[in-house]
Parts: sequence; structure tokens; C-alpha cells
Amino acid sequence: MTEILILYYSRHGSTQALAYQIANGVESVGAQAKIRTVAELSPNHEQTAPTIPDKGDLYATQQDLTHADGLILGSPTRFGNMAAELKYFIDQSSQSWLKGELSGKPAACFTSSSSLHGGQESTLLSMMLPLLHHGMVLVGLPYSESNLHTTQTGGTPYGASHLAKDRNNQLATEEAELAFALGKRVALMAQKLA
Repeated sequence: MTEILILYYSRHGSTQALAYQIANGVESVGAQAKIRTVAELSPNHEQTAPTIPDKGDLYATQQDLTHADGLILGSPTRFGNMAAELKYFIDQSSQSWLKGELSGKPAACFTSSSSLHGGQESTLLSMMLPLLHHGMVLVGLPYSESNLHTTQTGGTPYGASHLAKDRNNQLATEEAELAFALGKRVALMAQKLA
């Protein structure tokens, strides 16, 4: 069965809400969604969390990354960039890069911000850079997804997104449908590439 890793970091739950909706899209075409998160970082930029979290999704391992048939990467916006916690995990993937283990696999990105101009598109683009270095095949959201024409909150051609006003984790209808569509598109691409 095709397995898609949905790897995210979420501080207040908005990015996590997108991850679950993306997983629904992955599973709608008979693929398996594997949802994983990353640990908080200390002020010294070292991972300090226990191996298994007290609650929520399990932490990702580098093996999760290399064994998946596709990757969907999610982060809240941090000054127009991905969160340090997610970047720290990706920065540990050098061995996979050297071996080309992710090359040719489909990948996509998703994000959440608390303000309309919080840097959603630049965050999505920044997450794509390491994926391109890994040789992954990027999957976006085409304008054939009609919700891109009507959304007043999140959703871009670069990936799914959510506008979390007042830390509201509730996805707008268009955001949820675009997240679902992104998961479905990556899963279908992975099935075709296999």
C-alpha cells in the first residue's frame, strides 16, 4: 500500500488540523496516511523532548521519512519561514540526501498563520527548498481546484494553508477542501510514480 508521510510541527493546533484533513485526502484514494510531528527545541537549539510524546502524534524518525512513498510537510509561519523545530528535523536528513533516498518521490507543503499577510506563501516556498535539494517532485494545487478562486482565508497554488485568526483552529470550508485535495493529489501522484 502506498504510504504518505504527513510531517508537521504545530504549536497551537492549526497546522495539526490541516494535517488531519490532508490525511483524509490521502486515504480517500486507498493510500495510507502516516501522521508524525517533531519535538519542541530548547533555547540552545537541541531536541529536549522525550522519545515518545505524552499526548498527540508520535515524533517522526528519519526512517519514517525514507520509507514513505511521498511526503507532505507542514509548519506554522515563522517570519515567512518554516518553524525551527521542523527545519531542525529536515537538517538531520543529510544521509538520505547523500543516498538519494527521497529522489523522485512526490512532496507538498502546508502552513498556517495568524494574520492574513503572515507569510503563508513564503513559508510554503521555504519548505520546498530542501525538498528540491532531495530531488522530490513537488505537487501544488492547480486552479482547477475551484476553491482557490473563492477562498477568503487560506489556500494557495503552492499548498494548503489556514488563516488562524485569534488562534482559531477551525478550518474554513475552502481551507478544508483544499487540504483534502492536496492530500489526494500527492497520494495519486505517488501511486502513479510507483
